[in-house]
Amino acid sequence: MSTWLTELDADAVGPAAPGPLHAQLSALLRSHIVDGSLPVGADLPTEAELQAHFGVSRSVVRQALSSLTAEGLVRRGRGRGSVVAPRGEHHRLVQRLSGLSTQVPAVTTSVLALGPEHDEAAEARLGVRAVVGLRRLRRAEGEPIALIHTWLPESIGAGLTTAQLTDTSLHAVLRSTYGVSLVSGRRQVRAVSASGALAEALEVPDGSPVLLLEGTTLDRSGVPVETFRTWHRADRVVFDVDVVTDDGRAEVEPVPVPVPASAPVPVDDASREPGALPGEAGLDELARRARELAADLDGLARGRR
Repeated sequence: MSTWLTELDADAVGPAAPGPLHAQLSALLRSHIVDGSLPVGADLPTEAELQAHFGVSRSVVRQALSSLTAEGLVRRGRGRGSVVAPRGEHHRLVQRLSGLSTQVPAVTTSVLALGPEHDEAAEARLGVRAVVGLRRLRRAEGEPIALIHTWLPESIGAGLTTAQLTDTSLHAVLRSTYGVSLVSGRRQVRAVSASGALAEALEVPDGSPVLLLEGTTLDRSGVPVETFRTWHRADRVVFDVDVVTDDGRAEVEPVPVPVPASAPVPVDDASREPGALPGEAGLDELARRARELAADLDGLARGRR
């Protein structure tokens, strides 16, 4: 029996827990796949092992594995058991202004809604009295990965159309249509649960964890142009962050170059620490240079007389 399986509580799946037995089992296996306890390529316990450990029927086990296979978490094949499938992850650098449309290959964008909205928080962040709301859904490899709700000042958003914003970048449209370049802003990331319409739009089970990215973006004059909230599927999108020092530069440690013991040390070595005394050969060289300098000064003095 799998060592991993023996460490699980046999009562984790049973009549005392809420929900159908197959849903309990699939949820248990799913959680260990998502948190890395069962890495990509790992063999899952066999159907017989799962039956024996949790005291459930073969139909329960098969339903649970079928659910995980449909979700793309597990691969099943003839002549071998189930294995953890490679995860189709899409990476996004959250410190960049550009979004998924430019960072994820072959992403598609559909417009779900575009029109005037009343949102006091968005109006306050943009410093305007009227805003236009824009809701879009982004897909990669045919499945939804992000739902975006953006608010724009009415002076900008009122002129946009669904056709303009389908399968393209909002920032690119603002730049080409209005000459507005977005250059800075602030971002926040939160972990939230998907429910209702959000879970339905992202095609995830109700209560699934999602990554919420919020922010406001400014133009070159420091004027807020957009404020947004983007919910990302946590099982499909990974946030990458480049780490730099406080002054904004990437810190790279110098690599020491070994010097053979027999190699001579240059007298005028610029790398010597200030105040460090030169070696014996260095003292002789400094003395020679001092004598030459004294002779040159004496010659200049005689020439002025």
